Amino acid sequence: MGADHGHDDEAGSTSKPAAWARRPPGVPAGVPPPSVPLGFLAAAAVGLIGCGVAFWWARAAGIPDPTADPVVAATHFGVLATLAMGVLGAVHQFVPVITGRSLRSVRLARATLALWFGAAWMLPLGIATEQLAVTAVSGALAGLAVVALAVNLAPALAVSGKGAPVTGLRYAVGAAVVTGFLGVLFVGNRQGHWFDPAGHVDLTMGVVGMFGWLGLSYVAVAEKLWPMFFLAHVPGRHRAGRFAVHLMASGTALLAAGLGLEQDALAAAGALVLAAGLGAHLTSLAIHVRHRRRRADLHLVFVLTSALWLVAGTGLAAAGAALIGSSPVTGAALVAAAGCAFGGWLLVTLVGHAHKVVPFIVWSALRSRGIATAPSGKPLLFADLYHHRWAVATYGATTAGVLGLCLGFAASWSSAIAAGGWLLVVAGVLAAANLSIVPLRLLRSSATPAGAASGARAATPGLARPPQMPVAPTGR
Repeated sequence: MGADHGHDDEAGSTSKPAAWARRPPGVPAGVPPPSVPLGFLAAAAVGLIGCGVAFWWARAAGIPDPTADPVVAATHFGVLATLAMGVLGAVHQFVPVITGRSLRSVRLARATLALWFGAAWMLPLGIATEQLAVTAVSGALAGLAVVALAVNLAPALAVSGKGAPVTGLRYAVGAAVVTGFLGVLFVGNRQGHWFDPAGHVDLTMGVVGMFGWLGLSYVAVAEKLWPMFFLAHVPGRHRAGRFAVHLMASGTALLAAGLGLEQDALAAAGALVLAAGLGAHLTSLAIHVRHRRRRADLHLVFVLTSALWLVAGTGLAAAGAALIGSSPVTGAALVAAAGCAFGGWLLVTLVGHAHKVVPFIVWSALRSRGIATAPSGKPLLFADLYHHRWAVATYGATTAGVLGLCLGFAASWSSAIAAGGWLLVVAGVLAAANLSIVPLRLLRSSATPAGAASGARAATPGLARPPQMPVAPTGR
């Protein structure tokens, strides 16, 4: 697909491919219409619900064999339909913000959503039902989706002088393409040993996808989000974020090559370099938390809990790798628990950042429709767009769900896996409901004649001052 050089399909704007109508002041011109990132994030919430149900269904199969098809299916719901879907929404929103350049095409972004949604659900369902044709189609859809992603983001990521965030996103998009290619190998091998690779394609794909694509995307974007959300002014130019980006990219490449070629020494070297990159990421987090000027809030709790899951995953992975030779069952159980912990690292921070990012996106959409008053009658703020007690409950359900899965696989405890699955379902329902009910209520009220008149008065310049999105401090 080419760029949308004509009128935008949602906004009717001809100035920029990603412009949208009545964009409020303060929102960068290149940011796509709200329906683009919100579509991905809504699909991620549905994916989290599906992931929880799938782990409940796989609770018994995962005890004797963590690589059994039901567990593989549940894992793909978590990685593809939840984590990858959420990360895709984030990069479509933040790449234009970070680079100052628009997406190539809003229509291509929507096509990416449709293609990835089909792949993310068809692959685990095909594995669970042993329908090889379904998995084959899902591999093709995933390949098309990552190519569409790369084509759409390439012009923006070609910008120079933007530092570690853009460099990390370039690496991440490249890793996404590699993950798609490995997915074709994975599907082809399941379909009928078309390629019959000698190495561990599933492990290689998991490493590249988890750390090279999803993890590196978060690490790169976080270097822009943390200064804004923490109001952190870091003196000088700390290099931890830059080290994290380069070490994670090179470590992932070495580890994946070692696994794919069955070269243990190469894999071990890659694991050490990757661990150093993750350590640099945690160092950067500590620096930003130390220099924050915003008081502790739920978002900080989400981010710190996410970091704890990263540490736990690293420890479980090291223990599993050390025991896999002498005690294969125990080693495999710990490696499976490590995978859940690494997933928790990304899931907890994704849910936490959603409670910051979604209200900002929704606020912009509401303001573009003339809605500037909260249900209380005061000027509409980001914090008015969701219930904070529900957000705390979402944090508890998400964290407890990840804990249940880790304990269940590490201790061969099926009841814990089942409980973890249902807690993830609760987290998905709570997050989706909490971030949508208030905005939908405001939209419905504005559709009435009285609400429309009130919204028009509130939208008059000078009657409502928009809340300010924090700007990254200068000097970084």
